[in-house]
Amino acid sequence: MQYGANGSNGTGNRSLLRNGDSHVQEVVKTAHEELRQLMRQRAEIMKRIGTLKQTISGLANLFGDDILGEDLLELVDRKTGGRQPGFTKACRMVLMEAGRPLAGREVCEQIQQRLPALLLRHKDPLASVTTVLNRLVDYGEALSVVRENGRRAWQWVSDPTSVEQASSAHAPLSHL
Repeated sequence: MQYGANGSNGTGNRSLLRNGDSHVQEVVKTAHEELRQLMRQRAEIMKRIGTLKQTISGLANLFGDDILGEDLLELVDRKTGGRQPGFTKACRMVLMEAGRPLAGREVCEQIQQRLPALLLRHKDPLASVTTVLNRLVDYGEALSVVRENGRRAWQWVSDPTSVEQASSAHAPLSHL
């Protein structure tokens, strides 16, 4: 018989699972349900954060960034200190301010105009942008839609009504 480094023949864990299978399955089921609930809560929270950031940015656009404190400027990605926002934050800003679905190439172009140095670190900027946009969909912050021309685009999700409006105007995609 072949023994592993821990002195087991490899069947010990399987027999343990068979003996306590119902308990293990119950723990797994409970953990799975809690994870799903937390993921739903995270999506709802991210949507609410998006709504608040959009509202605050809109007010700052109307009345000037002076109405926002330093910490709030940073929270809504408007701080213009020497530090550039991260790649994900840049994608968020572009989508948030667009007010309409954007193709990955359009997001790239906006980042190129605003923060060209940010794209220099990426071998394939369009692939990087697409990856981030798909993650924003996973986080519940963005919606992936199909335009009339059959091309994919992404839209910032500021609240559940914008999801419904975008869904009625475009066919939503979960992920590609």
